[in-house]
Formats: sequence, structure tokens, C-alpha cells
Amino acid sequence: MGRILLIDDDENLGPPLATYFQRFELQLIHATRPSVGLSLLRGGGFHAAILDVMLPEMDGFELCRIIRRDDDIPIIMLTARGDVMDRVVGLELGADDYLPKPFEPRELVARLQTVLRRSRHHGNGHAAAPDVATMLRFDGLEIDVARRAVLRSAQEVELTGTEYELLLMLAREPGRVFSRDDILNQLRGHQADLYTRAVDIVISRLRKKLEPLDCIKTLRNAGYSLALRRLGA
Repeated sequence: MGRILLIDDDENLGPPLATYFQRFELQLIHATRPSVGLSLLRGGGFHAAILDVMLPEMDGFELCRIIRRDDDIPIIMLTARGDVMDRVVGLELGADDYLPKPFEPRELVARLQTVLRRSRHHGNGHAAAPDVATMLRFDGLEIDVARRAVLRSAQEVELTGTEYELLLMLAREPGRVFSRDDILNQLRGHQADLYTRAVDIVISRLRKKLEPLDCIKTLRNAGYSLALRRLGA
């Protein structure tokens, strides 16, 4: 059973969600304060975290920043309805997805299932599914698909689950141009036509982590492609 940590100061939110999550073999643990949530996370055993933006002690953005210093656990941010800036900031800080409040529990579960499927988080007991290929090699870049690890000039690069899946998508067909809609549909597993700006943010984060390699090219009004020569192909 997957263990999910919810950090939200609404005491009435956790119990009904926990009951609903059980239908999908997900165990929800609810912390109403960030300090308690961080303590639970550091104890290990969680597969994903859900963070509200409006929290006591610190806001969800600061909490996400602290978690991302040491942990690549999948994170979903709960943002204000219609507040695009909250979503932008959350994604820039390393959140894997966002969901506006109020939300339908089924949609939250669907997004959780998506980030869990693509998660590369192993430290808290989440095992990634095996892949067909074992290694993708390029000039200055290697992707060990079996371990879900990325090496830039022989040094491992820490990526979130979303960043890894995006890079892998580009690397499987180097030179192919993927539109923003292509990428959103692949990463979320459904038609996602609301927030294509999210792709630009994840691409920007990925480029920064892969520096000094200049490997992801933008084609104006078309999309993105991996511009590296594949070795052994």
C-alpha cells in the first residue's frame, strides 16, 4: 500500500480523504503543521507528499523548497483556484504537479497515481518499474534506465520524477520535436490542455540541472527536442 503524506492545516480534510484513499490502496497520513510533516518525512516510508500553499509556520512554497534540498519524493501542491502564479512558483521549486482547491478527491487520486507511476524515488521504499532499454548514451550524457539514473559527464544528476520522465521521453527519440501538448499528454497520461506553461518551467529546470550541456533545443512555435548525438546507435 502506498503511503501518502498530506500537510494541510484543515483538520477536517484528512479523515474523509484517508477513507477515500483506502479504496485505491493508498494510506493517507495527515499533518496539520509543516514542522510535524517534515519530521514524518525524515522518518521515511512515504511515497508522495501533498502540500497546501497556505500553511502556518511557513507557506507551502518554503516547505517544498526545504523538502527538495534532500528528497526527490513526488510532490503535489494544492493551490488557490485560478491562481496561475501559485502553480508557476510551485513547479519552479520542484513540485511534480498541482491541483487547484476546491478539488474532487478522484482527481487528486488520479494525479497521485500518475506521479507514483513515474516516480524515481527509492529512499522511502518506492520501487520503480523496470524499463525495456538499459542504457541510453549521448555525448556527455548517460541515462541508466534500469536504475532511473542520469549521469552528466559521469556525475549523477538528481532529477524529480517529472524531470526524469521528460528527459527520457526526449532521449528515446533524439532530434524529434515534441510539442507542449505531446509532453503534457505523455507525462500526465491524459489530455491536459489547461496549463502548457508548466512544460516550459520543467524544461527550464531540466536545462539548469544539465548545465553546461546545451542539449535541449527550443523550436519556436513547435516544441522541444534533444540535440545530442547518440552513441552506439
